[in-house]
Formats: sequence, structure tokens, C-alpha cells
Amino acid sequence: MARGRAAYEYTEAEDKSMRLGFLLIAAGLLSLLGLGCCWLRPALQERGGGGAANCTVLAVRQLGERFACTFSCGAACRGTARYPCLQVLVRTSRSAAPALLHEDERQLRTNPKCSYIPPCARDDQENSENVTYKQKYWKEKVGSQPFTCYFNQHLRPDDVMLKRTHDETVLLHCFLWPLVTFLVGVLIVALTACARSLAARAEAIQRKKHS
Repeated sequence: MARGRAAYEYTEAEDKSMRLGFLLIAAGLLSLLGLGCCWLRPALQERGGGGAANCTVLAVRQLGERFACTFSCGAACRGTARYPCLQVLVRTSRSAAPALLHEDERQLRTNPKCSYIPPCARDDQENSENVTYKQKYWKEKVGSQPFTCYFNQHLRPDDVMLKRTHDETVLLHCFLWPLVTFLVGVLIVALTACARSLAARAEAIQRKKHS
């Protein structure tokens, strides 16, 4: 009776391990498919239509135009403030024509006319001070020193970006962890199948000895 009960509990543990393994395999595959559509396609488009270049600052200026931004003041509280438009014009190693510098593709899509969007504060004066600080940074600290910038011919061929949205680290994490999940699931299923096979062989050998 006790022997039969132990065998039943062991089989139940094997079934749970198999279900866990198949669940991890399915989760890994679905994650790879989802992240492939959400991250790999934009990243390949970005890299396929763009590249790196050396940039040098030509001019840093503030336009008279101000743009609206949305700030948060609580769980259900939002407001609108304004910030001045900062433009950083650069010369690239791939073209003699001036190009407008942007922080990244997200900032470029949000406001293609400006080079910098400050963290939106309730006070317009604070937003202006943040923009002025960034303007001094580009004028005094960077100045005429060359730096690496990136261009994307599919998005805006006349503009450049300071950093890429989809870099190697992001892509690595997007595909490393789903792959690890998939491999762990395969390993659990394989080990459980091996354990079940070894247990069946041991039981067969034991029966032959008693027969």
C-alpha cells in the first residue's frame, strides 16, 4: 500500500515537471516571437537604413517658439507647461550640409524641430533653465570636439541622433532571457524523460531478479 502510494507520488511529480517544462518552452517561444516583432524589426530597419558618423557642432541656438509638454502632479493630476526650442546644428563626416542633432529616435518623433526636450516641470521658468543648461553644455563643454552620431535614411535623412534607440544591450536582453527560458524548459523535459526511463529500466531489472 505504502509502496504503491510512493510510486503514485513520484509519477505525479514527474507530470508536474513535464508540465512546467512545456510551459517554459511555450513561454520562451511566444516571448521570442513577440519581441522579434516589437524589437527586432525596428532595430533591423534602423540599422539597415542608418549608420554612424563623426559630428562637430556648428551652432547652438534657441528659437523664439515654445512647445507644450505634459507634467504629472499626482495619480490623477496632469497639466501642461511650455519649454523653449533648442537647436544644435552639426556637421557630419558623411555630408557637408548642416544637420539637426536629436537625442534619439523617440525625441525625434516627439519633436522633430528641436534637439532637446527637457523633463517637463510645472514651472515654465524651470523648463527654460533646463534648456539653457543644455545649451551651455553644447557650447562650452562639447564645443568643437568631434563626437559619434547616428543617422537614419528611412526616418529623416537630414537629421542625426546622439544615440540609438535599439542598441546591442537592449537587443541582447530581449533575446537572451526568452532563449534561457526556452532552454531551461527543454532541459527540464529532457531530465524528466531520462529519469522516467531510468526508473522504468531499474524496475524492469528488479522484476527480473525477483522472477
